[in-house]
Amino acid sequence: MDKVPVSELCEELSLRPTVFYRWQKELFENGAAAFQSQGRPQRQVEEKQKRIEFLEKKVQTKDEVLAELMAEHIALKKSLGEL
Repeated sequence: MDKVPVSELCEELSLRPTVFYRWQKELFENGAAAFQSQGRPQRQVEEKQKRIEFLEKKVQTKDEVLAELMAEHIALKKSLGEL
């Protein structure tokens, strides 16, 4: 691949060379942080785990309520002589 001067690329992209060099400086100074950032994915995992735990508790509560209602239903049927 041929080497193309930065000024030529910037002109082609309607970008000032000073902006390019500022971006380059920021990349060299802070670029590694973009690859080390574990905060957001870890936070998403934690939020999803909390949501899963909440939903599991909700399902467990629903199951307990249904079991209680079924027991009451059966007891009522027995008392009415339907079973």
